[in-house]
Amino acid sequence: MCGIIGYAGGESDDTVLERLLHGLSNLEYRGYDSAGIAVANAPLAVEKRQGELSELERALTDGGTDSDDWIGSDAVDGFDGPTGIGHTRWSTHGPPSDVNAHPHTSPNGSVAVVHNGIIENYCELREELSAAGYEFRSDTDTEVVPHLIDQERSAGVDRFAAFRAAIDRLEGSYAIAAVFPGCETIYVARHESPLVLGLGEDGNFLASDVPAFIEYTNQVVYLDDGEFAAVSPSSVTVSDESGAVVEKSIETIDWDPEDAGKSGYDHYMRKEITEQPRAIRDCLRGRIEELGGTVSLPELEGLESPSSVQFVACGTSYHAGLFGERLLQRRGIPAQTFVASEYDADELPVDEETLVVGVTQSGETADTMRALRGANRAGATTLALTNVVASSAARECDHVLYIRAGPEISVAATKSFASQQVTLSLLATALADTADPSSSASREHLRELRRLPDHIQSVLDDSNARSVAEAFLESDAYFFIGRGYNAPVALEGALKLKEITYRHAEGFPAGELKHGPLALVTEATPVFAIVSGREKTSATIGNVTEVQARGAPVVAVTDSPETVGSHADYVLEVPETHPAVMPIVANVQLQLVAYWLADALDRPIDKPRNLAKSVTVL
Repeated sequence: MCGIIGYAGGESDDTVLERLLHGLSNLEYRGYDSAGIAVANAPLAVEKRQGELSELERALTDGGTDSDDWIGSDAVDGFDGPTGIGHTRWSTHGPPSDVNAHPHTSPNGSVAVVHNGIIENYCELREELSAAGYEFRSDTDTEVVPHLIDQERSAGVDRFAAFRAAIDRLEGSYAIAAVFPGCETIYVARHESPLVLGLGEDGNFLASDVPAFIEYTNQVVYLDDGEFAAVSPSSVTVSDESGAVVEKSIETIDWDPEDAGKSGYDHYMRKEITEQPRAIRDCLRGRIEELGGTVSLPELEGLESPSSVQFVACGTSYHAGLFGERLLQRRGIPAQTFVASEYDADELPVDEETLVVGVTQSGETADTMRALRGANRAGATTLALTNVVASSAARECDHVLYIRAGPEISVAATKSFASQQVTLSLLATALADTADPSSSASREHLRELRRLPDHIQSVLDDSNARSVAEAFLESDAYFFIGRGYNAPVALEGALKLKEITYRHAEGFPAGELKHGPLALVTEATPVFAIVSGREKTSATIGNVTEVQARGAPVVAVTDSPETVGSHADYVLEVPETHPAVMPIVANVQLQLVAYWLADALDRPIDKPRNLAKSVTVL
């Protein structure tokens, strides 16, 4: 897996190559270890390279390759067909290498294929095809696909029928695109892996994500599981598994291509941290009535009051779910949060009165989608809390609540986490409306949510996170602690630091420090303590004194520096606010610490090693 781009409609010799490479560049944020393209000349022109996209571009510019996978000649001149596909690979089967990179071809060059996902029955298919005389050059699961297509073509089957027959043999998850020599049509299929079509004025696109082609068109069609498409320069036809044509709605992407750029920042992550005030304003717009202490979420119309709520999520979204769990529990609504890969609706008390909320930035996370589908089968009501309009989660759940964060390019999530926290705050208030919708606590909470963008902006303007990060540049490890609403943010602070700095970091509820982790505390392990002055601080301060007694430096992230500051070596201050809002602001300080530490270490901040933006394999 990781990124797919396809374009049909080149009007000049360099249009296809230019747009494929540009699309791959726009997909670099997803994470990858090799890249390649195939253009539907006769014969096919294919080039692929391990490493960054620049290695592929260099191979094309140099005009040749020593790779056994090269088909055609005179690299750049040979890439002048009207149609092509490209791929950035994040290794799952076989290590990064030129031969394992996509596209994969049949030995005689009859077809080239790119694939995201996992083909679960590839071992059986590989054995069958090997027995039929097909030789395999790569370690990948994907290589069975071009061989299956070629087998059908050798039997006299037409291109689309051969493609369908091959797809019908596959088990697992996939977004697959194939091109044939001298054919201007790209054939695609999708099952449990995202694929979107872009309808342009001078040709049509396909991709795993909209940023691949947003400069050229904002008119898109999202494929559903089990659907196929034939994409040519002049038309796009979608059909179902039986071959019947499916009429699809056309969605308009409402963000500007500039939103997906760096806007002068060195990294997308830094830009997206600074975008949080705007993202939260967009999240809140039209959704709260402050004086009455009420929340208006028309998206949830018809949603019955649940007997319990279960959050399913992964990574950063899991931490947001933990935050939502606490919000609901304090409003008297039973709630639990599950790591999506561990969730099994068949073994849990799930029924029609249960609300299962899938928290997923992309709306395509494989583990979260599996959990939501299991909850649907068990009869639960499902809600997608996501950032991407018309994503799989949005389409498959009973209800959808968008976080409105805008495009997030950096692999390390920042503004989407804040927007998830805010949206969960609104959801918790809406679900608790039947209790006491006009309570003073509700009004205060909503008032402080309205002030949240200004609070975050003040942190962005005045933060001393950079100097704190530089003070601990050579530390052995980093610990993050917090209680109540702050505990999930402690977990997120540690995750963000380890993701982009490659340094060891751990986060846990503050009370757990003395139940084991204290053994690791030394003068070289700074402890970041998130402490709200509006809630009980004595217990957390007690944990702080425990680590100080072991020589560990303490960084207090607090809205009460006059109370907490005397117990810390450094203070990262945030404005005083509601206890359920303070962690959202505190997290910004921790994001900045992680960013500046990674920057000082010269890490590839937007593309951490081994990680992908949207994890679409189980």
